[in-house]
Amino acid sequence: MVLMKYVNQVGSRAHVAMMEACHPAMMEYQMESTFRHYTYMNGGCRHQGYTCIAASGPNGAVLHYGHAGAPNDRQMSDGDLVLFDMGCEYYRYGSDITCSWPVNGKFTPQQALVYNAVLDAHNAVIAAMRPGVPWPDMHTLAYKKILSALAKGGLLQGDVEDMVAAEVGALFMPHGLGHLIGIDTHDVGGYGEGFPPRIPRPGYKSLRTARGLEEGMIITVEPGCYFNPVLLQPAFQEPTYSNYLVKDVIEQYMGMGGVRLEDNVVITAEGALSLTDVPRTIQDIEAVMAGAAWRDCSAKNSLKGVPPAVGLVMV
Repeated sequence: MVLMKYVNQVGSRAHVAMMEACHPAMMEYQMESTFRHYTYMNGGCRHQGYTCIAASGPNGAVLHYGHAGAPNDRQMSDGDLVLFDMGCEYYRYGSDITCSWPVNGKFTPQQALVYNAVLDAHNAVIAAMRPGVPWPDMHTLAYKKILSALAKGGLLQGDVEDMVAAEVGALFMPHGLGHLIGIDTHDVGGYGEGFPPRIPRPGYKSLRTARGLEEGMIITVEPGCYFNPVLLQPAFQEPTYSNYLVKDVIEQYMGMGGVRLEDNVVITAEGALSLTDVPRTIQDIEAVMAGAAWRDCSAKNSLKGVPPAVGLVMV
């Protein structure tokens, strides 16, 4: 647990460093370089647990953008929204943190609508997590929060419960809500003998576990909302989905890419506690990008009975 607190502290501060450095005309790979430099220079984290995802604009709709075939090589433009999914590793223990923000430091109304939809899901899930809660129920909760916000914003129409049953949620969040994390980014223990089986439904089938939460588990909470034409364009022609989709409004969001917000969360006896400490509200993000200082990450989220990371000091 000490190491997990440490890599979240270092990784969180590196995300803040990217916020502070980000501006239009930079390349995506410059943001990746900022993260990698910060975590090694200031935290001694030589490696990352996975390939950095530094997605801007429409690239944010590609879930694992950033690999060798798409090496974070787009120039970021004024008005773009970015999705940066990066984590650092120390003694094989890793963090996995995702943030989204506008390149120019100011959210547009459309960006704010989508961002707050995901933030509401993110906060609601963490608040509901505790021992015994089935992880698929948290996935459903995230869908309901995101779909409700999109309906309120005019992108969807109809009853949210009906949308969940019709798998509309998977059009906007096709991945699972999160995964166990520790010695491996996608840690073991998700499925196996004596555990609940994988759920064969869109979105749910991508969950990396269907277990009930247990005290001591560390799991990522990473709801997202994406505007991927590969998923949405066919859905406009499919009556199962099209009755809920407001096509002309959704098309206005198609170039945005997407928003994902990811924390590393430990299950406690009473509930859950995020080890991640990055600006999450629009107000905090815009303030940091305008030059305001962010708090000392080491002071947040102290766990009872877990000693400080002696000898693990950021410089």
